[in-house]
Amino acid sequence: MKADQLNIKVFPTRSEMGKAAAKDAAEGLGKLLSQREEIYVMFAAAPSQNDFLEALTEQDVPWNRVNALHMDEYVGLPSDAPQAFGTWLKERIFSRLPFKSVHYISDYGVRGYADLLAECPPDAVFCGIGENGHIAFNDPHVALFDDPEIVKVVDLDLVCRTQQVHDGCFPDLESVPLQAATVTIPVMMEAPLIICVVPCISKAAAVKAAVNGPVTTACPASILRLHPNATLYCDKDSASLL
Repeated sequence: MKADQLNIKVFPTRSEMGKAAAKDAAEGLGKLLSQREEIYVMFAAAPSQNDFLEALTEQDVPWNRVNALHMDEYVGLPSDAPQAFGTWLKERIFSRLPFKSVHYISDYGVRGYADLLAECPPDAVFCGIGENGHIAFNDPHVALFDDPEIVKVVDLDLVCRTQQVHDGCFPDLESVPLQAATVTIPVMMEAPLIICVVPCISKAAAVKAAVNGPVTTACPASILRLHPNATLYCDKDSASLL
């Protein structure tokens, strides 16, 4: 299945989805590593990525030639807080594979991380889609397809913050930070490879908007349809409205 240039693959279960995405990701990384000595790969932090990341740890990739990045981080949380995206990724993948280097937004700050990405842009982006259609923390009200910034601080919208409670990351809405630092959409879209993994019924409306609706910042993920090498991986639940 395709929507414009976006490849779409649907699987019966989350586990099958994650394994297929990881296999394709490893193949894609292998192609990139055949062209250069080292690459930079950007990861999303969310429970929706669990099956994919677990399967990715089992792939045969020369991880010592891969530099790890992440795409967003809450503002105001301690860097070692359990909910911090850097901490989440460290536990699930960054500490489990022998990456050449791992770069945390909290270690650089917004300006420093933007400088890093200007010098070392991602070769591959592994992302998801939020319930409001966001990619990274580019929620509809702050998303720009021609964003001049590389990394920016944004106010999180209510749907986005509520999703963090639904995902079990925070006990209640009041605990969810109001702001986050996010890599912007043009940075993600310039990566040669995008793997987008989106399971579960709560994402079905966002997947439908991204795939079947107009390409608009009202659903920021719709821009993926214009990328020449992006694939969307869904389970039967997230694809149920397609």
